[in-house]
Amino acid sequence: MMRSPLLRPSLHHFLSLRLLGTAAPKAVERLAADALPVALNFEDPSAFRVKSFGELLRALGVFQLCSVPVLVNNCGKLMSVARTLLGKRGFALFLRPSVYAQFVAGESEGEITHSMEKMSSLGLRPMLAVPIEEDLGESTGERRYNDNLASMLECVDMSHSNAWSKDPMMQLKITALLSPELCPISFPGLQESENTHFLCGLQRLNKVGEASANKVRVLVDAEYTYMNPALSLVTMAMMKKFNQDGAWIWNTYQCYLKESRSLLLEDVRLSISESFCLGVKLVRGAYMDKERKLANSEGCSEPVHESWEHTNDSYNGSLDILLELISRDPQRYRIIVATHNEESVRRAVQRMGELGIDKDGGSVCFGQLLGMCDHVSLTLAQQGYLVYKSVPYGSVDNTLPYLVRRAQENRTVLQGIRKERDLLRLELHRRLRQGLRQGS
Repeated sequence: MMRSPLLRPSLHHFLSLRLLGTAAPKAVERLAADALPVALNFEDPSAFRVKSFGELLRALGVFQLCSVPVLVNNCGKLMSVARTLLGKRGFALFLRPSVYAQFVAGESEGEITHSMEKMSSLGLRPMLAVPIEEDLGESTGERRYNDNLASMLECVDMSHSNAWSKDPMMQLKITALLSPELCPISFPGLQESENTHFLCGLQRLNKVGEASANKVRVLVDAEYTYMNPALSLVTMAMMKKFNQDGAWIWNTYQCYLKESRSLLLEDVRLSISESFCLGVKLVRGAYMDKERKLANSEGCSEPVHESWEHTNDSYNGSLDILLELISRDPQRYRIIVATHNEESVRRAVQRMGELGIDKDGGSVCFGQLLGMCDHVSLTLAQQGYLVYKSVPYGSVDNTLPYLVRRAQENRTVLQGIRKERDLLRLELHRRLRQGLRQGS
């Protein structure tokens, strides 16, 4: 299902629309001159002084493993073999203090609360994620989807009822509540059973929307290109219903896709014409290898940009659009700059200063994965910016498929964590030297 190119205005034409104004207010210009941010220093290991000695050792060990391509590329098979050899209990005992503890908040509410309180004490905010994975051919029936709904509603309640964050967020996968088979829309009509399931799926999504409205911001994940048009359609419908007075439902835009900026502009225009607030999660994207393989197997042109540089240009261009809109109407538009890329973070901070956007006003925040990119997250938080960490939770068995897929999708990120590993090592050496001096 393709969106009509007639709905995709050029950036120059769109930003010149009278609806968006023609010039930044003079008050904002004056603020910008005086509010340029202090340069962010992501090379300083002192950001890790808040971590315990054990946390430093664990992170170093896990990142060392993650920097070995053969381990990352085959982690699913290796974990399956380890589980067979060690048994369920032995495998859990092996994984819990290492990879699981690095990337997962815990299983019980007590464990999760402890992790979230620690995060809050560091100035970071949690964005809870129920680790549910489902793709074409993996649908499991209404009972499973209803169980997923119960988990999502529990996530809403957990996000709202605790004092971890003043403005809580959570992540939502639509295919956790609605069969992926219905999302690649290429059919003239639905069969009766499909109609029934589709209605049940929409009812489940509506329950999440009703439970979270005015309490928890729900960030809907983007998935594969063959599902995204349907997912975006449902998400826009939820925005129309629940985003009248604020951005409670958010959509995700994958900037490695060639059409991402056009889709973003189209949805901005739709939010104006339909009078709802727009929440945007801006990511580069994690399914590049699969998208390319799928396009090649079907003889189609690849939907992703040809190079990393083109993806960066796409991300930064979309970022500029949203920041410009936010500077004009911070109540109508919100963005989470979800990236581990230091240059994009610096660009966002610089533009916020130039446009006079408050760092703690709530309209702009930053996001990274739990257990990764802490040198960026902690530095931003220490400078007063709003930072969320994507926080999966659940048992080892329930989170394992999530961890494996994230490792495979983010292999370039995992293999490029040399800088964070080096900073952790510097902080570890500093503490060892300090301990030796104190002991002598």
